[in-house]
Amino acid sequence: MTAALVAGLLAGYGIAIPVGAVATYLVSLTARTSLRIGVCAALGVATADGLYALVAALGGSALAAALQPVLVPLRWASALVLVALAVRGAVTALRQYRERRPATRSDRTPVSPGRAYLALLAITLLNPTTVVYFTALVLGSSTGAAVGLLEQGVFVLAAFAASASWQLLLAGGGALLGRVLTGRRGRLVTALVSSAVILALAVRVLG
Repeated sequence: MTAALVAGLLAGYGIAIPVGAVATYLVSLTARTSLRIGVCAALGVATADGLYALVAALGGSALAAALQPVLVPLRWASALVLVALAVRGAVTALRQYRERRPATRSDRTPVSPGRAYLALLAITLLNPTTVVYFTALVLGSSTGAAVGLLEQGVFVLAAFAASASWQLLLAGGGALLGRVLTGRRGRLVTALVSSAVILALAVRVLG
């Protein structure tokens, strides 16, 4: 059981720590809104990682074979979602800047905690790298028949906990960033840089 716990923690941190489009969007979203919304978004990412860990632990080699025909559509869907997020973030930032809206925490946020959770859950589920990663890790460590349900459950919960802890750390960083960049120009620059990074990562997904 200890081995499953350690493997799950390593798997969760292994997929969560590399900073990609999801992490960039999470930090940017929290900086523009609130820590509460950022926490919900972070839990959405962690939930997707946990679901993929569950599917990988239960699916075994059949998952890897079944995934091959849909990898290209998943990449395109993921890239389109990232492009939409980047464009929406840049347009919203420019509109708020031109309207000279005060950048205060009392502004009504356009995203509710529930919508933030579901949005980040969907974005992460569209990322084929996550499921391929977990499948390869499970297949490389043991065969499905040799691992009991208890060990599989420990692995999945540990992966979720590891991912959640890292995503919550990113959300906290986004909240601090939002407090520092209180000026209109600072928020505009941050939003535009974030959109540019997300667009670049969308192109990389298709590459």
